[in-house]
Amino acid sequence: MTQSTDHRSKAELRLERWNGYRPYEYLPDDAMTRFEFAPQIGREPGASIVWDPAVEERARAFEESHTIVSAHDHLSLRPADPSDFAAYRRQGREATPYEGIARSNVDVFFDGGPAAVSMIRSHAPFDWDDAVADLAMRQSDWAHQGLVRTVKTFGEATARTPDQVGVVLTLEAATPIGNDLDRLDVLYGMGLRLCGVVYSESNQLGSGLAESGDAGLTALGKRAVRRMNELGIMIDVSHSGDQTALDAVRYSSQPVSITHAGSRALWPTARMKPDDVIRAVAQSGGIIGVEAAPHTTVSPQHPRHSLDSVMDHIEYCIELVGIDHVAFGPDTNYGDHVAWHHTFAPLFGKDDGGAEPLPPHEEVPYVTGCENPTEATGNMIRWLFSKGYREDEIAKLAGGNMLRVAADVWR
Repeated sequence: MTQSTDHRSKAELRLERWNGYRPYEYLPDDAMTRFEFAPQIGREPGASIVWDPAVEERARAFEESHTIVSAHDHLSLRPADPSDFAAYRRQGREATPYEGIARSNVDVFFDGGPAAVSMIRSHAPFDWDDAVADLAMRQSDWAHQGLVRTVKTFGEATARTPDQVGVVLTLEAATPIGNDLDRLDVLYGMGLRLCGVVYSESNQLGSGLAESGDAGLTALGKRAVRRMNELGIMIDVSHSGDQTALDAVRYSSQPVSITHAGSRALWPTARMKPDDVIRAVAQSGGIIGVEAAPHTTVSPQHPRHSLDSVMDHIEYCIELVGIDHVAFGPDTNYGDHVAWHHTFAPLFGKDDGGAEPLPPHEEVPYVTGCENPTEATGNMIRWLFSKGYREDEIAKLAGGNMLRVAADVWR
């Protein structure tokens, strides 16, 4: 096999492959509303971090030679004006941030999609028609460009295509299937390779983290777990209630993961996970991806949410279950994430209530160092280098662990 002699960086190759394509460019402008979007790069200059040149050099060399994986992000471009958010979602054409993706160090994104705000025809999230429409509509756009490629197999995830970025399609909850397990097969056929059991509010499979009680997996939920095992769909319990998460581990024959959360021992909210759930997931062979969505992975040491508080959660989880079971799951997007949360707060469920009062902390307009998917994973890698982590250790956190789980689960 002839090896390429093109020594340009991933970003240079990807920017050339992108070639300025804008979302749904194949349609005439009068076929849809063209919203003004937030800048994909440098939206909040204060969110950027300048690293020591030696750290920057090591990180860049590492990124060029390793497959970098985000266990959970939203490759979603958001309108610049928050008052446009609802109309944007109603249109049903989620815009892919091609420039931001091209400039990223990430080779494979597990994409959370519109998630709890998938409400094209319905007034509530996770409607079946809306979920199918979102999955198909984005792939229709991707078929007209060359930068983004869908990933459905382990071989596709690990293929060395430096001028492209792989995207794994996911749903944050199996709620759209209702009580019809065969819909999981339909979703698999549409490219879905990871699925949450439940979002914040309960569904027919189990209990969500917003509920005051948690009865665990239902009989249907146990069957759904078995079907996902049979299909080769990775199981995610990021938004599941604690008992439902433990039941998913118990009844799954494959590794179960938490793709985007943090430690409740550090920050006592329902959105974070207790030690016993993190341990159970690790014992199943899965991972916990530590997230950075605003006001989630805050820590007592760093009560103003920033890269440092995110990394506090990563180091806690490494100490708890070992470095083989921790990953990056930033849960970021391109736009004003805080305004997005405020606009759609009733749809996200209760993310800020726990058994104990929260320590003092402040609301931030953005998370320094983790403002979007382009910056978050890269800054996590640089932070680890700056703290003396070895390259082999960083390789596990930055992709190796998530790829191992994929190899175990995917058919």
